[in-house]
Amino acid sequence: MKKSMLLMAVIAAATFCFGGETSAQKTTKLFNGKDLSNWEFVVEKNAVPADQVYSVKNGVIHIKGAPLGYMYTKEKYDNYKLHVEWRWDEGESNSGIFVLIEDPKNPFPNGIECQLAAGNAGDFVLLGGSDLEEFNLRPGEERPAFPVVKKTNASSEKPAGEWNEANIFVRDGVITVYINGVFQNTGTNKGSNRNSCAA
Repeated sequence: MKKSMLLMAVIAAATFCFGGETSAQKTTKLFNGKDLSNWEFVVEKNAVPADQVYSVKNGVIHIKGAPLGYMYTKEKYDNYKLHVEWRWDEGESNSGIFVLIEDPKNPFPNGIECQLAAGNAGDFVLLGGSDLEEFNLRPGEERPAFPVVKKTNASSEKPAGEWNEANIFVRDGVITVYINGVFQNTGTNKGSNRNSCAA
């Protein structure tokens, strides 16, 4: 998240569906609409208390963009659908949803970011040395600090101030992302599929 970012309602209505084709599905609300008691927090260099960056007002999660950081679920999940609704409160900015994180390091974990940055929602950013089969380097090319797997289609985001939704499916390490109902990306993780969800 950039320092100028103010994000309203990341994970305002998030649910998970568990289980395979032969098992029953279970839906879990990650945000209870009141507080962030079932979340943990990372703030870069522990510069300020987490409640100065993450808060709940009128049933909506507010996330400031400074200092950098992220919030993540206390529980770990696999094989799920994550539904997230968000909007930019003060002009377009940058944020994302982290999946397949193993260890919540500061300031970035090893995991895959499903990008929400304005104009790029649906890209994948490979954090902390993580990898996707869809990311390829050209011969002699040096791996960038934050490799990107670009989305498939043109931006399907709504203008700043309007609500957007992301539906992210994770099944056996394969991540599929839809932004406002439009397919944007699929990535195949080379590592474990055990993970927390982070915003």
